[in-house]
Amino acid sequence: MVNAYHARVTSQPKHTPLRSVHERLGATMTDFAGWLMPLRYGSETAEHLAVRSAAGLFDLSHMGEITVTGPGAGAALDYALTGWLSRLSVGQARYTMLCRADGGILDDLVVYRQAEDRFLVVANASNTSVVLAELQERCATAVGATVSDQTDRTALIAIQGPNAARVLASHTAAALGSVKYYSGVYGDVAGSPAWIARTGYTGEDGFEIFCAPEYAERVWAALLTGEPLLTGAPLPAGSAVAPVGQGVVPAGLAARDTLRLEAGMPLYGNELGPDVSPYEAGLGKVVRLDKPGDFVGRAALAELAADVASGTGPGRTLVGLAARSRRVPRHGYPVMSGDAEVGTVTSGAPSPTLGMPIAMAFVAASAVTGESAGPFGVDIRGRIEMADLVPLPFYRKE
Repeated sequence: MVNAYHARVTSQPKHTPLRSVHERLGATMTDFAGWLMPLRYGSETAEHLAVRSAAGLFDLSHMGEITVTGPGAGAALDYALTGWLSRLSVGQARYTMLCRADGGILDDLVVYRQAEDRFLVVANASNTSVVLAELQERCATAVGATVSDQTDRTALIAIQGPNAARVLASHTAAALGSVKYYSGVYGDVAGSPAWIARTGYTGEDGFEIFCAPEYAERVWAALLTGEPLLTGAPLPAGSAVAPVGQGVVPAGLAARDTLRLEAGMPLYGNELGPDVSPYEAGLGKVVRLDKPGDFVGRAALAELAADVASGTGPGRTLVGLAARSRRVPRHGYPVMSGDAEVGTVTSGAPSPTLGMPIAMAFVAASAVTGESAGPFGVDIRGRIEMADLVPLPFYRKE
């Protein structure tokens, strides 16, 4: 299990509306970011492979939901975040970031434009209070913009995998075919009013369903069709991918983490943080320096962008590593090039899909360019294990 999902000490963790459901399913529960969450239900590898081959169901009700409403909401978000949110059409979504004045990342976010004067901002669970406070401060001077915390009034359920659309279609009248990637629509799921978005954190097709907490169990039960394949189907000889099944498998935080790692998706606290700029993380595209007006962090980010354009920065870069041995590079392990330490592993785990350990790491930019690039090794408890530099993402759906 990656360090990011180790239990965090809290006096009394909050419960999602699906706590009793998870307990009935026999989930191993853990305290994560102040919430009691399912870590796994049985085999995390089986849950991971089910998402890759069929469909998995996740409780994401620990995520933060914040609305910014009113005629000035779009302009307020343009100032508060790195993206050009006022340009979104109703129904569109955008991945963006909340940065400090020096360009450091306070959180990465998904913003949905649900109506002309209503935006839904989804924050990481550990950063909800920070994002809320920053948005309230940054939007305070905007005319016609109101920031409201909707976290306790929202349940979030995700169905992910190649069968996700087929399963969801049998429980909603919404025209899912018209809901493109990174867009959403209002509709009913299992008779429950919801916001249905084609987004996710697994590298597969899928949907995230936002509804009131009182509807969460009904939506979950409807989508969890068929028998949960908790032990997974037997793997074909020589294959690391489970055959396509028909069931929908409940999946926990452990599978979610290995899925997002294979898909090369960053995790706040690992690949992202206040000491990381979007350009270092390879996410400079989320910074819209072409939008009019000022925004928090513009000056610092413009300077970093100029360094990138001139070839003088940033000094480190995020890379993918595939281990040659069975030993797993973990968060915080040193990355070596010869006898020199050139970086640090940010996330690492065995890849159920690829059948080998993989990792993301920040390494010195000079270590991956020119004739001096590589070979790389990872110092795993005093022993150097060789690893190959590979492009991100590690896995891309067909």
